[in-house]
Amino acid sequence: MNDIDNKLIIYQVFTRLFGNNNNHCIHGGSLAENGCGKMADFTGKALGEIKRLGATHVWYTGIIEHATQTDYRRYNIRPDHPAVVKGKAGSPYAIKDYYDVDPDLAKDVPGRMKEFENLVQRTHRTGLKVIIDFVPNHVARQYHSDAQPDGTSQLGANDDPHYAFSPYNNFYYIPQSELHGQFDMQGSAAEPYHEYPAKATGNNCFDACPTIDDWYETVKLNYGVDYQNGGTRHFDPIPDTWEKMRDILLFWAAKDIDGFRCDMAEMVPVEFWGWAIPQVKEKYPHLLFIAEVYNPYEYRNYLDRGHFDYLYDKVGLYDTLRAIVCSNESATAITRCWQSLGGIEQRMLNFLENHDEQRIASDFFAGNPWKAIPALVVSACMNTNPMMIYFGQEFGEPGMDHEGFSGRDGRTTIFDYWSVGTIRRWRDGGKFDGRMLTDDEQRLHDVYQRVLTLCRQEEAIAHGLFFDLMYANIGGWRFNEHRQYAFLRKHGNEVLLIVANFDSATADVAVNIPSHAFSYLQMPQVEHYQAVDLLTGVEETVCLLPYKATDITVKGYSAKILKFTL
Repeated sequence: MNDIDNKLIIYQVFTRLFGNNNNHCIHGGSLAENGCGKMADFTGKALGEIKRLGATHVWYTGIIEHATQTDYRRYNIRPDHPAVVKGKAGSPYAIKDYYDVDPDLAKDVPGRMKEFENLVQRTHRTGLKVIIDFVPNHVARQYHSDAQPDGTSQLGANDDPHYAFSPYNNFYYIPQSELHGQFDMQGSAAEPYHEYPAKATGNNCFDACPTIDDWYETVKLNYGVDYQNGGTRHFDPIPDTWEKMRDILLFWAAKDIDGFRCDMAEMVPVEFWGWAIPQVKEKYPHLLFIAEVYNPYEYRNYLDRGHFDYLYDKVGLYDTLRAIVCSNESATAITRCWQSLGGIEQRMLNFLENHDEQRIASDFFAGNPWKAIPALVVSACMNTNPMMIYFGQEFGEPGMDHEGFSGRDGRTTIFDYWSVGTIRRWRDGGKFDGRMLTDDEQRLHDVYQRVLTLCRQEEAIAHGLFFDLMYANIGGWRFNEHRQYAFLRKHGNEVLLIVANFDSATADVAVNIPSHAFSYLQMPQVEHYQAVDLLTGVEETVCLLPYKATDITVKGYSAKILKFTL
C-alpha cells in the first residue's frame, strides 16, 4: 500500500549528537575530548532508515549558530564568554548568529552553509522534508552576526540603551545598571563577564540580577511590548525587530527547507506572527509553521490570528498520557483532553518525547519504554494531526547519563558534547544493520516502525473519522475505563477498532459500541466480521452490534488495531 499524504510523522533529531561515535565520553568534556556529530553523518543510508521508520519530516534541532565555549576564532567567529554559555557545547537556543550554521556541525567549517544546503538536498532525495528551529524570543548575550547580508544592521546596533523600553530598540535594558547575575560571572575565563547597561533576560526577567534558574545566557528581544508598563503595545510603525526577524525567516526559507519549529512562540506577540507568516508563505506557500505553546487559552489566537499550522499539544495530551502511563491518572482523561480542544485537534502536534521532556525509559518517567506503547498508539492513531518522536525513543533510549552541564535528569543533553548510546549502536559506524542492538531494542523499534508506518498507510488514520467509545464503557462489566481506552476510526468502507491497554496484565475486555457510533460512522450491524490486527497480522472474528459487547483480548502494555472492511 502506498503512503498517503497529510499525516505528518516528524523525527526530531539533535543534530550534534546523532553521528558521534565516541563510546567513552567524559563528564563535561570539550569538543576535542568528546567529539561531535556532523551534518555529513546524515548519509543517504541514515536518512533512508529514518524514512523506513515511518517519518515524513526530519526536524534538525540546533542548526543555527549558537553560543559555545569552543574557540572558533581562527574562522573569524567571535568567542563567547564561558560565564554566559551553558555547557561546553552551549545551548542551541542561545542564538549567536541568525544567518549562519553552527560550526560544530561542519566537517569543513568555512563551508558550513554549503554542507547544510547539501543536507537539505540529501534529505529531499530520500523523500523526507526538512524542519529547522526558529528562535524568535531571545538571543545569546553576546549576539553578533558575522554572516548577515550586506546592507543589514546588527541587532541592537541602533538601540538607545538609556531607555528601559523603546519601540525602536531591539533589546530591553536596565539603564545605568551593570549585569550582576546570581550565577558564576567568571566561569573559566581570566576576567569576569561585563555587560553595561544590563539587558533583560530571555525569560522576561527585567532586572540586572538573573538567577541560575533564569535563561541567564540569553537576552530578550523587543517586539514593541512594554512589559513593565502594563504590556502596552507599540506596533505602529512596524517595529524594527519585526522586520529583522521576518528577513531571517525569508533567508532560511530560501534554503529550500520545508518548515520552522518556532521556539517559545507564545512569548512573542501574536500580532508579529500574523504579520510575518503570511508574508513568508506568500513567497513559500508550502512552508510549515509549528508553534511551541503551553497556554491553552492562546491556542486559537496563535492558529487564527498568528497563522500557525500546528501547535504543541504538551499541556493536554502529552501530560495526560504521561500521567496515565505512570498510573497517576485515569484513561478517561484522554476523552476530556480532546474534547477540551473544541475542534482544533487536527492542528495539534502530538508527542511523547522531545528535547525538553524526560525520556520514557528514564527513571523519572516510566523506567521501561514498553509501558508507553499504548500511549504511542493513542497519540499516533486517534487523529489526523502530526505525530513526533525524538531520536532514540524508538530504541528505548533511557537518557540517564550525567553528561556535564546537563545533570542526570532523564533527558538527553542539549548543552554538552556527548554520544547517545542507542543511536551510536544503531548507526554502528554507518552500517545500520542492528547487530549492536539488543533483541529488546530491535523489537521496540519494530513496534514503532509498525505504528508510524500504519499512520501513513491507513486511510482511516490519515484521513478518517474518529469516534470515542469511552462514554459507552464507563463502569463496564469487563472494561476498566481507568486502564483501557477504546475508539473507532473510519474512512470509506474501512473501519479500525483500536483498544489500548495501559495495564501490565493481559485484559479480556468487552467493548460496548453504542448505536450512535453506527449511525455517525454509517456502519452496518454485523455479528461476525473478519478482522486483522494491524500490529501483529493475526486474524480474528469480531462482533459489531450495538446490543452485544465486542470481546477483545489485549496484552499488557499493548494495543490492538483491528481492521475490517464493511
